[in-house]
Amino acid sequence: MKGVAKLRPGAGQVGLLDAPEPTVIPGHVVIEVTAAGLCGTDVHIYHDEYPCRPPVILGHEVAGKIVDVGSGDSRFRTGNSVTSEPNFTLCGTCPFCRGGMPYHCSKRASIGSGVNGAFARYVLVKERSVHLLPEGVDEWTGALTEPMACCVHALENSRVEPGDLAVITGPGAIGLMMLQVVKAAGAQAVVIGTETDEARLELARQLGADESLIAGKDDLHKFVIERNDGLGADIAFECSGAGPGAQTALDLVRHRGRYVQVGLFGKPVMWDLEQVCVKEVQVQGTFATVASSWRKTLALLQTGQLRTAPLISHRLPLEAWQEAFDLFEGREGVKIVFSPE
Repeated sequence: MKGVAKLRPGAGQVGLLDAPEPTVIPGHVVIEVTAAGLCGTDVHIYHDEYPCRPPVILGHEVAGKIVDVGSGDSRFRTGNSVTSEPNFTLCGTCPFCRGGMPYHCSKRASIGSGVNGAFARYVLVKERSVHLLPEGVDEWTGALTEPMACCVHALENSRVEPGDLAVITGPGAIGLMMLQVVKAAGAQAVVIGTETDEARLELARQLGADESLIAGKDDLHKFVIERNDGLGADIAFECSGAGPGAQTALDLVRHRGRYVQVGLFGKPVMWDLEQVCVKEVQVQGTFATVASSWRKTLALLQTGQLRTAPLISHRLPLEAWQEAFDLFEGREGVKIVFSPE
């Protein structure tokens, strides 16, 4: 089968790889991939900014149908529509594994970086990582469960209360997912982008943003302060993964407010840490997911409180992988999803 893979270390070094179809083994299932989302992490791997073990097929946002199971007592059956967490290898004994925080396990390997991932027709995954898609959630919607669960986990890692004013910097796919999660929690949401983000900001309004603003054009401070009794934002979610977005979020958060870093930068950025001290800002990093964030995400997708389908702007075959990466880096559309068929 063909797979979009990181072929060797170094910037670039991505292309189509001929790989054998995976064979099921005990404790695992094979998924025939219907849809697999292109993530910022895949682009960081392309630029050699995120660790991986080449040659390895990329892709960790996935949904499809089970075509083989590794044991007769499996809770899954062939034909089940499923999605999967990226976790593949874990030690199972470290404090993080035992504490339900497997993404901090030093032995962790995930599909799409440590082992072959979902940018191929078939992918082998751990049975323990698999989730049935609820009734009413199709496989295109389900393919984006993982990034949405990352946003739910960001909410779990912070404190958002009904009526809070939340600022979200970066109206890309993660920012637009974070918007929906914040609104589901009962907060007000202001989404901030740049002049190149007008289409994405319009989508933010359609998805429930209370306001969308353009940095460098709108008076961000005036608007945010006036909207919250002269205080500033109660909480800021930085989703752009860009230095200016991080600084904007820190500037807008109020004294004794909360700042949550959701986006990955891929490199060091400049940041005014003195504001953290002077304003006594609580700074929280957040990474990946935990079991509870998957359960909540799937439930909210089923009720329609969270929506991923409106974010899919491009559906491309694997052979168009270079076009997909170029679209992502050109900030065209919102979410690019591969269809191996």
